[in-house]
Amino acid sequence: MRSTGANGLWASLPRELGERFRPRVDPMARAILQEVQRAVPEYAQPLEGAFGQIITQGIRQAILHCLDSIGVGTVALDTWTTVFRNLGKVEFNEGRSLDCLQTAYRVGGRVAWRHVSEFGQAIGTDADTLCTAAEAIFAYVDEISALSIEGYTAAQARAAGTRARRRRRLLELLLADPPSSPQAIAAQAVNAQWATPAEVTVVALERRPGPHGPAAPDLHDDVLVDLEGAEPCLVTGDPGTHLADLAERLPGWRAVIGPAVRLTDAPRSLLWARRTSRLIQRGVLPDAPVTRCSDHLSTLWLLADEFLVRELCARSLAPFEGLTPKQRARLGETLLIWLQSRGSAPEIAKKLKVHPQTVRYRMHQLIDLFGDRLNNADDRLDMEVALRAEALLATD
Repeated sequence: MRSTGANGLWASLPRELGERFRPRVDPMARAILQEVQRAVPEYAQPLEGAFGQIITQGIRQAILHCLDSIGVGTVALDTWTTVFRNLGKVEFNEGRSLDCLQTAYRVGGRVAWRHVSEFGQAIGTDADTLCTAAEAIFAYVDEISALSIEGYTAAQARAAGTRARRRRRLLELLLADPPSSPQAIAAQAVNAQWATPAEVTVVALERRPGPHGPAAPDLHDDVLVDLEGAEPCLVTGDPGTHLADLAERLPGWRAVIGPAVRLTDAPRSLLWARRTSRLIQRGVLPDAPVTRCSDHLSTLWLLADEFLVRELCARSLAPFEGLTPKQRARLGETLLIWLQSRGSAPEIAKKLKVHPQTVRYRMHQLIDLFGDRLNNADDRLDMEVALRAEALLATD
């Protein structure tokens, strides 16, 4: 059975046909180039420099390789495979899609067949031989197209890998402690092809428990992201666009969105995002797929220094010492509502869902415990802060 690959098809043709066609190589190469430049506007440029050398070399190499394969089939592959892989790499590096090159190959195949068929008819070649030549030409077009796709894909993968490394380095510089210089960040941003915004938002990430690992994220190309590090995170300069529907874009992750800050303050945004994440882990804040620091600023401020908060609680609520936990809870709840509302006994009773007389009894107890401190604005503020902090810390 005859091979359907280009090499086998060329091998099945008479050797003398190739030798007789050689004087037509240069005219056919010029015709192919002219037709390709007409069909592909991106290639309609002067042929000086690297571009002209590559495209003219590619056309001539293709024709000669086909002629060398006629009646033989086995020729050195390294040179011509390299040429067409390199053409794919050049297309990527020039910023073009593969459509231009694929169109050029198809046009070249049609021109080649026109020249071969005219030659065959002129020398009286039989129809079967001409059909085989046509098959060989178009099989060859498919093969060199595949080689260029390989080269294009390889160049694309290398570029993506290089950019990914540069962007990881940029992320490291943005979040470095001590902070990196603005000059170093700007230089690396150019290297990483990342447009530097005036402000950035940092998102701390944590893998959510589940039977399977987190799914691949669906993030915008301009988001700097590290999902493999010990403390995964991402950075964006456009949170309104890039962080919309973040729960759906990051399945399997818990995301905590830090405050928007100046570019050089990115470590501060990450700091507050991670503090918020730790409060979620402790149960102080509710667990959700996405949490914004901006929704919990008072809690974050209140618990920014837990040592001082506990000192404040101990000093401001010292009169509660000696009470049973149950007594302390009841009186603390009543005191907090009174501090917040300064309402009457019936109003406080309604909020506590108890009898007004119960509130009056508890208020007498509080007056006995705290005395004039209940009339001092600074002391009242300390008490309210302490009671709120105790309520938060009680969830820990």
